[in-house]
Amino acid sequence: MDPDPPAAFRITRDLGPGNYPLLEVFPGFVNAPPFSRYPGPSEHVRSVASGTTVQVVAEETWMYVAPRVPPPFAEAVGWKPFTSQTNCIVVGHMHLESSPAMTLYLDIYHEFFHILQRESGRELWDISHGYVDSPTELEAYGFSVAEARRLGVSNGFLRKYLEVDWISRSEHRQLLKNLGVPASE
Repeated sequence: MDPDPPAAFRITRDLGPGNYPLLEVFPGFVNAPPFSRYPGPSEHVRSVASGTTVQVVAEETWMYVAPRVPPPFAEAVGWKPFTSQTNCIVVGHMHLESSPAMTLYLDIYHEFFHILQRESGRELWDISHGYVDSPTELEAYGFSVAEARRLGVSNGFLRKYLEVDWISRSEHRQLLKNLGVPASE
């Protein structure tokens, strides 16, 4: 059995669709251990967290940083993302309401890593390298995987966690390899 997130981290699961402060949706976000490991001056990181919102959407989706404009590939794959000019993390209502706490824990620290990347001028939606080889994705996943390892999360949980709907089986294997997660026991 995999561990729970640290006690400092909590999830407000009973929110309907709408826009909420990050720290209302995930109380204790700034007090859990990974927050102190984000790159950059702690005052800046704390300020960005305080100004970041979470858009809970009715659509069945996981979690992502709201792009300012839809990425070039979005229309081709039939994706109509929620967009925002501010730092906003989008989460599907069902994901927030019913996903395992550890999944949401890893997701929110991953997505906030992306917020910090964008704050530093990085392009989040450049998939010219492919999703599983994208430098911004590998850094954000690497951050979350390191936290999962610190907590003693199993390789089996990580394999499932990294099995996202928008990549193929071979891409999943490549993502596991890129992140140092064994493809099998």
